Amino acid sequence: MSPIAVASIDARTGEPGKDVAWETSAAEIAALSAQAVEATTWLAGQGREGRARILNALADGLESHRDEIVAIADHETALGVPRLTGELARTAFQLRLMGEVALEGSYLDVSIEHAGDTPIGPRPDLRRINVPLGPVAVFGASNFPLAFSAPGGDTASALAAGCAVIVKAHPSHAGTSVLVDEIFQEVLAEFGAPKGVFALVFGWEAGTSLVADPKIAAVGFTGSLAGGRALFNTASARAVPIPFYGELGSVNPLVVTDAAAETRAPEIGAGIAGSMTMGTGQFCTKPGLFLVPDTDAGSRVVDSIVDSLQAVAPGHMLNDGIRSAYLGASSQLTQLDDVTVLSTGEGTDRAVAPLLIEVRAEALTGANSELLLEEHFGPFGVVIRYGNQDELAQALAAFPPALTGTVHTSGAGDPQLTDVVGELEKRSGRIVFNGYPTGVAVSWTMHHGGQYPAATSAATSVGANAIRRWVRPVVYQEAPVEVLPRELRDDPTPGLVRRIDGKLQIG
Repeated sequence: MSPIAVASIDARTGEPGKDVAWETSAAEIAALSAQAVEATTWLAGQGREGRARILNALADGLESHRDEIVAIADHETALGVPRLTGELARTAFQLRLMGEVALEGSYLDVSIEHAGDTPIGPRPDLRRINVPLGPVAVFGASNFPLAFSAPGGDTASALAAGCAVIVKAHPSHAGTSVLVDEIFQEVLAEFGAPKGVFALVFGWEAGTSLVADPKIAAVGFTGSLAGGRALFNTASARAVPIPFYGELGSVNPLVVTDAAAETRAPEIGAGIAGSMTMGTGQFCTKPGLFLVPDTDAGSRVVDSIVDSLQAVAPGHMLNDGIRSAYLGASSQLTQLDDVTVLSTGEGTDRAVAPLLIEVRAEALTGANSELLLEEHFGPFGVVIRYGNQDELAQALAAFPPALTGTVHTSGAGDPQLTDVVGELEKRSGRIVFNGYPTGVAVSWTMHHGGQYPAATSAATSVGANAIRRWVRPVVYQEAPVEVLPRELRDDPTPGLVRRIDGKLQIG
């Protein structure tokens, strides 16, 4: 069978351009995975300092090709030059941050206990450290062609841990991924890296083969619930199951308390509209369910949302599949008996307009609850009016776990605040106060994850702790010093936090 070509597609017209790659065969996947095993050994051997230098150089490589990368990414996603310029800066920043995380080394969880007597008998010399898992498969996301795709956070954190990476590129930005691969290969060659430290594959079957390959040690995925669950099942059904770190579907609630509505209705409504339509509503952290009090002040919040949406022009979707899904869901939702359409605009042949609907809180447990509580990628939102605190609590209890939960409050004296936060804690990976969740900071503290179906594990895909997905602990008992990793020897390790005989020490 002849290989299938992969074209670069214009997101604004839907027209395919030149072929940029070929779908990857199962035999090619096996060969790349074998290379990745050897490449992981090399990468781990570079040490924390060496990997930090590599990550910094990869960031430099992206920035030196900024205009070229942004131009092709805009062509393929229609996300716009300003947004993509910022995304490239974020991507370079997170590569450098993961270099800092590797250097800092606390993710290694180093612990040394010297031999000695204990109340239950002699204890041997014990030394523990986290080591790289092995080759990692990464699946690029449709909505972030850089920050959550080929050069994104999963790739950066895996390389920082010492794991080679094979990226299954998303077809929505094939040309962007190919260009990133070319840049990365050039940088890695300057370090004398063997083939396989970073590789790119294409095609749905290639993705399935990648997850099933026995040499792949873990998977990072950002995408749809259906696609992620299918690959999660593949990872779990292997003869040797592997961790599957998936960020899947998320319908993120935003609560407006009575007191907040009374004091800041116009501001809150405008902010909701902006967050709901950012990137044409194609953010996994987009707030989609707006719980607003059934009061005059609550009505002012809703009026402000509607007024703000009137000024939002139709936007292009990332690909025809996402556009079709959005239009299909919109048609279904607007025809439900218990739905009131608050705002809908006129789209164009290729662009879609925002849609805002309203339901009462009891609709979330009714016959149409599944459709109302499903993630709908695009500029879509649901207003839910609640009459009292009990109705609000019941509505929140009906929501599936999400990546984020947001509360707009008047502050510490707000009588609803404690109860709302208590409900959001049960089902949110991140709780936002008096803000909007569509920005995810790249930092030491950030957590981007949640309970299923928002994610398949308690891990984060953003921030310093993302590196912990790609390591496993090993204990050395009574080991000769020459076989110990440098971090486990009794010699001082400048700047590294280690637990020695039960006490945390630096150096």
